[in-house]
Amino acid sequence: MSFSDTFVWGAAAASYQVEGAALEDGKGWSVWDMFCRKEGTIWRGQNGDVACDHYHRYREDVALMQSVGLKAYRLSVSWPRVLPEGRGAVNDKGLEFYDRLIDELLAAGIVPYVTLFHWDYPYALYVRGGWLHPNSSDWFADYTRVIVDKLSDRVRHWMTLNEPECFIGLGHQLGVHAPGDKLGWREVLRASHNALLAHGKSVQVIRAAAKSPAIIGYAPVGSVAYPATDSHADIEAARKAMFSVRDKRLFNNVWFADPIFFKQYPADGLALFGAEAPEVGANDMDIIGQPIDFYGVNIYQGVPVRAGADGQPEVVEHPQGHPQTAFRWFVTPDCLRWGPRFLYERYKLPVIVTENGMSNVDWVAVDGKVHDPQRIDYTTRHLRALHQAVEDGTDVQGYFHWSIMDNFEWGEGFKERFGLVYVDFDTQERIPKDSAAWYKNVIETNGECLL
Repeated sequence: MSFSDTFVWGAAAASYQVEGAALEDGKGWSVWDMFCRKEGTIWRGQNGDVACDHYHRYREDVALMQSVGLKAYRLSVSWPRVLPEGRGAVNDKGLEFYDRLIDELLAAGIVPYVTLFHWDYPYALYVRGGWLHPNSSDWFADYTRVIVDKLSDRVRHWMTLNEPECFIGLGHQLGVHAPGDKLGWREVLRASHNALLAHGKSVQVIRAAAKSPAIIGYAPVGSVAYPATDSHADIEAARKAMFSVRDKRLFNNVWFADPIFFKQYPADGLALFGAEAPEVGANDMDIIGQPIDFYGVNIYQGVPVRAGADGQPEVVEHPQGHPQTAFRWFVTPDCLRWGPRFLYERYKLPVIVTENGMSNVDWVAVDGKVHDPQRIDYTTRHLRALHQAVEDGTDVQGYFHWSIMDNFEWGEGFKERFGLVYVDFDTQERIPKDSAAWYKNVIETNGECLL
């Protein structure tokens, strides 16, 4: 069992979760800097002010990535580190950090995959209306231009937005992530439409301004339904469940994907939201529907679905005692077979798994090492399922493990440990876990050791 010779093996992290240096060298506030200072929002009142101190320790971290054998690293840029006010004057010190990081990665033989937005929205733009402002997509396009102008002579691989389902749904509708708003559906869907416009305009900027041929993707979260059995009826029921809008939530695949690929919102979603659906300008869908090169998708778990007596999708409850991660997410390896396959069949683009991993109860053992057999088992099962997707005919081009190191897990603070590398957040000591050595072997054998 092995993957293609060009398969990309990587790991990922995000700026606010690892960088720290929240108020250093001219960086502006993000909405996460604001949200973490609101009482009761983050576990034990923690914040990302220091996080993994990656801003100062990036050379050490890149050396760790190299020791793991990573072929690629997915990073994100902090918008307010580069543009403290969100627009206008560029903070040269902030931009130079990413310039140095890219050079360090390339010197280590690691290909950078740059995500332009992974949730740390500039506070200065939030107070002007944020994603609700009619000019918000132009702000993002202008920011894109700054990053592309600086990095595109060396960076070829780009992603525009990470998980709009989360930064809009959790941040603007449920209020459990930054900026902590609980808006009505009319405003939530307006913000989501502006984010999609931002994606499209960002793609336009990258295509027009990149100094080397650009490979562009997008990284939504995959809400995966997988068939409870391999019967044709259950497969079709899972496919239907995965590509429908059945309730007023943003955690579905089609609301943030159909406009990009089909230049229209899904009909069932429009019917459900009715008058609350966003107003679509004459050229909006042409802007949103800019061609991209791959479908990046973040998948951690899925739900089993069968065909009910009426043929409609029916969720199958997990049995008592079904395996769970430390985050209490169910362990469902089939999500990495069927999620990429269904997305590939619907949207006809190569798929890259841009995040997959698990939170584990990790600590330094008496021998000074960090033993995480659950993570090795979890990832083995999921990669076997991903290989099955390849055998089914799915064009899967890469896999990025979340995360390269333990970090600030948003509302959960430092409670959840997702990393291949253990981080002591008091001393900033890094200790590669057993899974890091295991993953190195996976990369070196191109997956053959997974048998």
